[in-house]
Amino acid sequence: MEINVIQAALLGLFACLASMPGMGGSAIGNYTLGRPLVGGLVCGIILGDIQTGVLVGAAMQLLYIALVTPGGAVSADVRAVSYIGIPLAMLALKSYGLDAAGQEGIGLATSFGAMVGTLGTVLFYGTATMNLIWQHIGWKAVKEGNFKKLYLVNMGLPWISHIACSFLPTFLICMAGAGMVDTIKEILPMDGIAMKTIFTVGSLLPCVGIAILLKQIISKGLDFIPFFMGFALAAALGINLVVATIIAMMFAFMNYQIKTSQSVKVSTVSSLEDEEEEDI
Repeated sequence: MEINVIQAALLGLFACLASMPGMGGSAIGNYTLGRPLVGGLVCGIILGDIQTGVLVGAAMQLLYIALVTPGGAVSADVRAVSYIGIPLAMLALKSYGLDAAGQEGIGLATSFGAMVGTLGTVLFYGTATMNLIWQHIGWKAVKEGNFKKLYLVNMGLPWISHIACSFLPTFLICMAGAGMVDTIKEILPMDGIAMKTIFTVGSLLPCVGIAILLKQIISKGLDFIPFFMGFALAAALGINLVVATIIAMMFAFMNYQIKTSQSVKVSTVSSLEDEEEEDI
């Protein structure tokens, strides 16, 4: 499996769009296209292997499922994870002949995600630093009363930052990906201690993301029941991460419907009581 020029260019373009507010706001860019779960689908379509792309994206999403950026502090850049880490992990899985849904495949994918996420942090702050230049131009335009120039500052100039810190790194790394993976394969054979360590550590990394998520959402002991139920279903049915995500979405939708109907009933009863009091 190799990545050609067009595929690398498309991956670089999506790396830009994943963090460009001008695409439709952060909701579409950073918080949708930038997520590994969505990025896995995009990479799978571009590289012609949707199943592997989605499985790798789901594995990496577990690692960063509870990632937050308080005050703009970024510990890992999921944009780089999605459009550099996932393609490299797909290349590595094909090169080593591993199943993306298997334990070793998940371990390798999450290890790549952790490494690239750290690299992406440098690219993220590089983008932010370059954007300060355009911000200065924008403030100058405001002082001069040239408000039309703000469209260029907001929608045009940031592309320079993202081409330099998103498109080019993604394009170059993906183009060199096959050679890099082959070199890693020669240096780190499958039965070596280094690869076994990568598989082991990579298999444990999703636990970190889940633990951080539980720390944020668990407020009482009973909250663990649906969490453990998911593990029981996964063990009994032998499902992979993608199917588990779909089942979780179904239960989340059912819970939302129940709570919505309860709130409607409460508001209806309250309005009826208010009407009775007014009649009296």
